[in-house]
Amino acid sequence: MELAVIGKSEFVTGFRLAGIKKIYETIDIEAAESAVKEVLDDKNVGIIVMHNDDIANLPEIVAKSLNESIQPTVVALGGSGEGSTSLRDKIKQAVGVDLWK
Repeated sequence: MELAVIGKSEFVTGFRLAGIKKIYETIDIEAAESAVKEVLDDKNVGIIVMHNDDIANLPEIVAKSLNESIQPTVVALGGSGEGSTSLRDKIKQAVGVDLWK
């Protein structure tokens, strides 16, 4: 399984430097929406990393698909974080067990 990162240049740069190969650099919400749809269809991706603000700006149906996705698991970082799910909750959703208990 691979890690995919979707976001603006300043968000994805660190991941690119860390050696992540599936980087989808976006300049606007339309590009982000297109990248999300492409990554959700890629069966090799196990985790999607996005900025909270980018997820919040997506059309409702696409954001809902991300929030309900189990495979791949979506990890939202940064931003205001309102309504976001913690990494612990995402892992619990993906695995079905709370690994921290």
